[in-house]
Amino acid sequence: MRSARRSAPITYIVLFLILIIIIVLSIYNTLGNGRLEKSALNTPLKVEYVDYATDSMAPVVNLDFTKAAAYVAPLVVHIKSKMEVTQETWNRTIPEPFRDFFDDEIRKRFFGQPENSIREASGSGVVVSSEGHIVTNNHVVQNATEVEVILNERTSYSAEVIGTDPSTDLALLKIDQDRLEYITFGNSDEVKVGEWVLAVGNPFNLASTVTAGIVSAKARNINILKDRYAIESFIQTDAAVNPGNSGGALINTAGQLIGINTAIATPTGAYAGYSFAIPSNIVRKVVDDLLQYGIVQRGYLGITIRDLDGDLAKSLKLKSPKGVYIDSVANKSAAAIAGIKREDVIVKIDGERTDKASELQAIIATYKPGDKVKVTLYRKGEEKTVQATLKNIEGEEKIVKNKEIEILKVLGADFEDLSGSEKEKLNIGHGVRLKTIYQKGKIHDMRSIKEGFIITHVDKQPVKSVRSLINMLQNMEGGVLLSGIYPGSDTMYYYALAL
Repeated sequence: MRSARRSAPITYIVLFLILIIIIVLSIYNTLGNGRLEKSALNTPLKVEYVDYATDSMAPVVNLDFTKAAAYVAPLVVHIKSKMEVTQETWNRTIPEPFRDFFDDEIRKRFFGQPENSIREASGSGVVVSSEGHIVTNNHVVQNATEVEVILNERTSYSAEVIGTDPSTDLALLKIDQDRLEYITFGNSDEVKVGEWVLAVGNPFNLASTVTAGIVSAKARNINILKDRYAIESFIQTDAAVNPGNSGGALINTAGQLIGINTAIATPTGAYAGYSFAIPSNIVRKVVDDLLQYGIVQRGYLGITIRDLDGDLAKSLKLKSPKGVYIDSVANKSAAAIAGIKREDVIVKIDGERTDKASELQAIIATYKPGDKVKVTLYRKGEEKTVQATLKNIEGEEKIVKNKEIEILKVLGADFEDLSGSEKEKLNIGHGVRLKTIYQKGKIHDMRSIKEGFIITHVDKQPVKSVRSLINMLQNMEGGVLLSGIYPGSDTMYYYALAL
């Protein structure tokens, strides 16, 4: 009886072992026809770079930015500008709601003369011609009384502002230097999201700084420009850009200019992951116009527009919310004459897609008044194409005249701003120098006035810069009184100018 009881556990153990053997043999036969694969845990790990490529993709090549950086760094300059800022002391004393109750005389009597101070700004620029032309942002030199350009080899030049375009935040400068190396323009329309780019500039006064990133988005509107006719169609990148980079170059790996770095999206004032550049195709157009005409020649369709959304696209019987919706069409505008109507949806300009309002703005910004464009649009679910002849801001199909150039031709003279040290030496707070008098013009007809005369007032109004002088004179008619001094003399001179 005892032996039977003892043999029972042994029997169970034998049966259990047989079962294990059967399971193992089953697995053995199932995997690899009798050959067990090694466990993944015991197999040595295969370590590879994280480049991804398949047979249908081109092999990934190691990126090398050294050649592009070495080529472009000498072509990006450091810009320092000085602005004269007038701060009225009474502003700090009288609460804003009550300031309008005090006229100029009372303000001066009780609160003193306005205080003038010099504010300095620092930015970057890009050499775009061998003759010393440099493109930068308008906000880098806006209202500047002095502009200094420091080249990569640290030589410094006083720069002249040839022209500005607040609509795109661009400005063109000129230094007295020739035979300069200059940058090659790339085609910003061909830039792809995900493409590697370099930002070159002078952040925090750190000269010739190069950072790398990719294009994060295109045709980005961030509502940073306050101009009425602002054009925002920025290239967005994640290349590090900081204060001082404004006006610097955004280039591709071939070293071609594809944008001018302009702004950053940041909660702190420093780089936080997003930077924005003006596309090079817009930059090229602005530079060419300023060089040729002295003013940007911009064509207009004469419409107000906005992006489509899903609901609006559905109501218009469109398959997708891609295109630019027309809110209104101005009377006698290029669009109106071409037959474009309110509630039309523009999808192409000259065959180029316009999925967003910023894209349409960027495309039109590359045309001049008088240019003809083919506009493809949807109206009540049907596609049609019309041709429009763009007009200028004054509603005409012709090139706009630069009023500043026109008044200078009438005067027959050139003027230049005074530096801060010159004004201090002359003991004046403002004024511009009569630099050159030509043989034909109103200034030459005055006879007694001489080159070097410092114009401080026009009809008793202070002259703070060449631009302010031109703005005054181009809006005046008849007799105008110029007053000022000659260097080395304390005598105030007065000249009558007939306009």
